[in-house]
Amino acid sequence: MEKNKLILKNRLKVARAEKRLNQSNLAKLVGVSRQTISNIETYEYIPSAKLALLLCIALETTFEELFYFEDK
Repeated sequence: MEKNKLILKNRLKVARAEKRLNQSNLAKLVGVSRQTISNIETYEYIPSAKLALLLCIALETTFEELFYFEDK
């Protein structure tokens, strides 16, 4: 597995749905815009470590459960 071919993926949309939150609700909980949540879910934006941890806290999950690498 080459480093430069790893893609950070997430299961944010699934975890959010499990908590019955829409993008706007989750965005308010972590202090970002709805568009930021949308961009994370569609892999257009990689969250900072701080935001990733805030998302984990808000969704009551671990980093490893929410984020993972995919080999491209």
